Amino acid sequence: MRTDIEIAQSAKIKPIMEIAAKFDIPASEMSPYGHYKAKVRNQYKSAKGKAGAKVILVTAINPTPAGEGKTTTSVGLGDALSQLGKKTVICLREPSLGPVFGMKGGAAGGGNAQIIPMEDLNLHFTGDLHAITAAHNLLAAMLDNHMYQGNKLGIDPRRITFRRVMDMNDRQLRFAITGIGGTINGNPREDGFDITAASEVMAVFCLSTSLADLKKNLAGIVVGYSNKGEPITAGDLEAAGAMAALLKDAFDPNLVQTMEGTPAIIHGGPFANIAHGCNTIAATSLAMELGDYVITEAGFGADLGAEKFLNIKCRRMGLVPAAVVLVATIRALKYHGGADKNSLGEENLEALEKGLPNLTRHIENIKNFGLNPIVAINRFPTDTDAEISLLQNAALGAECILSDVHAKGGEGGLELAEAVIKTAEKPAELIHSYNLNAPIRAKITEVAKKVYRASSVSFTDEAAKAIRTLEKHGFGGLPVCMAKTQYSFSDNAKLLGAPDNFPLTIRQVRLSAGAGFVVAITGTMMTMPGLPKIPAANAIDIDDDGVISGLF
Repeated sequence: MRTDIEIAQSAKIKPIMEIAAKFDIPASEMSPYGHYKAKVRNQYKSAKGKAGAKVILVTAINPTPAGEGKTTTSVGLGDALSQLGKKTVICLREPSLGPVFGMKGGAAGGGNAQIIPMEDLNLHFTGDLHAITAAHNLLAAMLDNHMYQGNKLGIDPRRITFRRVMDMNDRQLRFAITGIGGTINGNPREDGFDITAASEVMAVFCLSTSLADLKKNLAGIVVGYSNKGEPITAGDLEAAGAMAALLKDAFDPNLVQTMEGTPAIIHGGPFANIAHGCNTIAATSLAMELGDYVITEAGFGADLGAEKFLNIKCRRMGLVPAAVVLVATIRALKYHGGADKNSLGEENLEALEKGLPNLTRHIENIKNFGLNPIVAINRFPTDTDAEISLLQNAALGAECILSDVHAKGGEGGLELAEAVIKTAEKPAELIHSYNLNAPIRAKITEVAKKVYRASSVSFTDEAAKAIRTLEKHGFGGLPVCMAKTQYSFSDNAKLLGAPDNFPLTIRQVRLSAGAGFVVAITGTMMTMPGLPKIPAANAIDIDDDGVISGLF
């Protein structure tokens, strides 16, 4: 059996200018990066895309070690819509090098439903994440330099909230003491690194509508507090202009293609269990400008990425998705039903039935947002006819369609595409989970109870104090970005299925003023992942001809 990278490398790739020409993008608006990828000038579109473009959100059940294939489904659905004659653009996030070399792998799809060139996308791409890393660390350097050079702003070194970042999984850097070695090397203080995907600069990058908006939002980043307790911003440090200059080229969305030649705009890469988990507004609005159907994706399960897409990004854009595709696999549902991860390839109708509540909970949540869900069963070779029949005939409360895009590409998603077209014609409204004007505690509690089904929400003393500080300084009207394990509706990764009546604890509350949200951290969420015992990097290699292997 051929691997994903072998399938991708065998595809006939078209010159990127040919893909652009299909959508009437003038060559003058393109900045090619070689023959097969390019940036499209951010100015080449309206702020919200053309009226009438239908945005289809692809989300999933809670992820499991078995994999759900959300990106594979997004790519295959886009190809299927193209086969049906629809002007379609796929709009996804960029991979982070940490997961690529760690456990999760890349983010190009799989099988015969992939974005190409797959190796370029997963390794550096056009350098956007490096530019975001540089802009973030420039601000960190300017902050420490300001304090070293006399600290005119009176920054309290004990209340600095802005850490450094790098685009790699490295647990060794979670906590560090910097500035040691004598006075010439700065002021000693506790510091540490987060992964770039968790950077507030990444979130600002993804939620800004223009370069001017980007610079304004960068200036609003709060890096710490003064000795008088007042917030200190990147604007106070006069860093926003230089940061925006570093991000100028990166802010232009990236254009590539699927194996079947459907245009794909890949831009921005925030994590969904820590940040808001969606591609950039710039990319989404460009896709809406170019296509009649835009296939976009929110990270992890619908309780994380989709909730934030709808409560944060859609508010910012004034966007209402025309339909929601909820991806599930029989293997993953059996896992949620108690099956051992080593036996998921064996028929197990009892475990499948016990796992169905996880899927129905997500369906209920999507409907509670006022939207129309379609279940896509991402087919695996080990799925039996009896298991498929049980799932399709279950009383799920939503249309349930078999998708075979991994094996067949767009052809395997035609039935799903037809259902999406039909559903997208129905009226949809978006009912947010909370009122922005509610207190921060109330907004967090609304998400916890409405989306997760928690019975109660408690706040540590540290979280409660942070909320009081944020509301005192006028940040109470921001939306909330929940940081929670992706594996469960609860804050306990081992509580699978569809738990309810559990207590949820908010451990920390952090401000992302530039991005325009408040982060509520539950459980033991880490903003800097570590590598697994056997990293994916162990299998990645390159031969004498420059051909890369081992990526997935």
